[in-house]
Order: sequence, then structure tokens, then C-alpha cells
Amino acid sequence: MKETAMTRFLDATAVAALVRSIGVQTALRQLAEHVRQDFLRWHRFEKSARLASHSPVGVIELMPVTDGEQYAFKYVNGHPRNAAHAMPTVMAFGALAEVSTGFPLLLADMTLATALRTAATSAVAARAMAPHGTTAMALIGNGAQAEFQVLAFHAMLGVHEIRAYDVDPAATAKLQRNLAGLTDTGELRILPMASIDEALAGAHIVSTVTADKTRATILRDEQIAPGVHINAVGGDCPGKTELDPALLRRARVAVEYEPQSRLEGEIQQMPADFPVIELWRILNGEVPGRTAVEDVTLFDSVGFALEDYSTLRWLHAAACARHAGRYVELVATPDDTRDLYGWLMRQDEAEGAPVTRRAAA
Repeated sequence: MKETAMTRFLDATAVAALVRSIGVQTALRQLAEHVRQDFLRWHRFEKSARLASHSPVGVIELMPVTDGEQYAFKYVNGHPRNAAHAMPTVMAFGALAEVSTGFPLLLADMTLATALRTAATSAVAARAMAPHGTTAMALIGNGAQAEFQVLAFHAMLGVHEIRAYDVDPAATAKLQRNLAGLTDTGELRILPMASIDEALAGAHIVSTVTADKTRATILRDEQIAPGVHINAVGGDCPGKTELDPALLRRARVAVEYEPQSRLEGEIQQMPADFPVIELWRILNGEVPGRTAVEDVTLFDSVGFALEDYSTLRWLHAAACARHAGRYVELVATPDDTRDLYGWLMRQDEAEGAPVTRRAAA
């Protein structure tokens, strides 16, 4: 019998089990290293801004990228009102394929993985831009991304004091509850704050992770002291921002992929010639992340397809190493590739017959 090419499939439960088996902080460190490695190969990738379909209630996006050897894409939505329907604000899945044949190697849920890669990329940028020795971070917005941001900055930068603020105190209580294992041992302190100003006091890293699709001003220029690094995660589509334009003008701003960030990031508020630095240039040492102790630095993060490529590459390697997920016959591979109709009509005969599994490399 002909061997059937099979695709590794990781559903949401399988991805969660894989991450738990590795450990969340270890997974974040591994994923961050994949992201860093791929940013250092920046010129190897064929890149484009994501294809976005906007509606009054949210956005649905496709995010493709390739390095000529493997091709990846992610489908992802952003619907801030989904909580009212007991659904996540962000849901995603992705695929990784080999360019030489076009065969899909991996199909995976990326709802959890997107949260991991967002936090991992934030920490990669902060290691290159934030002031050294910082141990306190203000976390503005304590929703679905919050725990991952905390764990990434704790694991990769040694942050151990989180000054947490959310307009909904229940979100901060959820953050405290979920990370009680670290706070109970004293590895981490999560301090609920009554206001943004209170959260900012004494913090030299600030992460803004809000969800409303609106031009908000979460941080004003006068609130930010010299030397602070801002990790702006919430502004990630047209018409959705978190920062005062005056603060942007004062900051040293890094972005992932400038053509996309001009449309979707905090810098959508700024003129076309507003100066920014693409993150890969900082990571490879071409330009410094900060030039002086008093610099205000800003990572204007919107999420870029290269990070999803890194995530799928990491997921595939981790799943293969731990035999996670299962194989599915995602695409038809008839014995005679010119006789798809004949394959269709013979499927009744094939039902119940054993299939020889061959996972594409």
C-alpha cells in the first residue's frame, strides 16, 4: 500500500498540554530564542503586511511569511466585545509547510501560542532596550495577555515586582490568583494598584495591554519619567492606540515591520516621516536600543508574521520531540496524482483499511 503523507495536528488541548509539559516559563524562553534567531535572519524572509478584513466589531487577519525553505501563515481575529459572548478576544490557528513540495507539515491552534509569542517578543525587545537591572514593571491591562507578559519579563529580565492596574479589579484578582504559585514562594510580587499613576510609580518598564478598539490615551507624556521603557502591546490595528502622541515624539521608537506598523501601531498617529527603528537592527547590533540612561524607549508592538513563523517552527520541533498531537490526512495524496476523481470514487473501498503513516519531514 502507498504510504500516505500525514500532517501533524495540534488542537487547542494538545498545544496546552505541550506547553504544560515543557513549563510556561521554559516555553517562553525557548520561543523567545526562536524569535530572536529569526529576526537575525531578517533579510532571508519574504515579508508583507498582514491582510486584514475590518468590521465595526473587530478584525480578521491572514499573516503569511517564508524564508524560502518553510512557509507559514496564521489566521487570527481581534474582537474586543467577544467577552460578552463568552468567547476569547483573540483566536488563531496556523500552518507550517515545506516550500520544496508545498506539503503542510503542521496545522495548529495558535490562540495560546499567540499569547506566548507576544509576550516572548516583548521580552526580546525589552532585553535590548530597557534599562539594565530593572526589577519593577507596571502592567496596564490585566486581561488574557497579562500572565504571559509577567512570566516572560520574570523569566527573561528578572522582573519580580508587578504593579498591576485594570479598570476591572476582577481582572487583577484573576492575575493574582493564576500566579499565586510564584507569589506564595516570594519569587514574584503582584501589587494591585488603584490608578495608572500609582502603577507607574517606581516602575522602569511599563507594559500597556488593553483591548478596546479605540483611539485611547492610556499613557500621557507627562506621566512617563526619563529612563522608562514602554512595551506597547494593545494598539495593534487601524484606529486602535494607547499612547499620547507627545510621548511618541519624546521616545526612541522600535517597531517590528515598519510598513505594517505605520498602519496599525502607535505610530499611525504620526506623520509618514516620523523616525522609527526596526527591531532586527537593534538585535543584530546595527543600532543601540538606548543611547543614554535617560532615554524613553518604546517597543510599538503590533505582532508580525515572522514571529508566528518562529512560533510554528518552535511548536513543530517541540511536538516532534515530545510526540505531541496526532496525524491527520489533511490533504488528498492519491496513488496516481493525475487521477483525483478515481481516488474520490475508491474511498468507499478504502474505509476501514489500515493507513501507513508517513509524516513529512
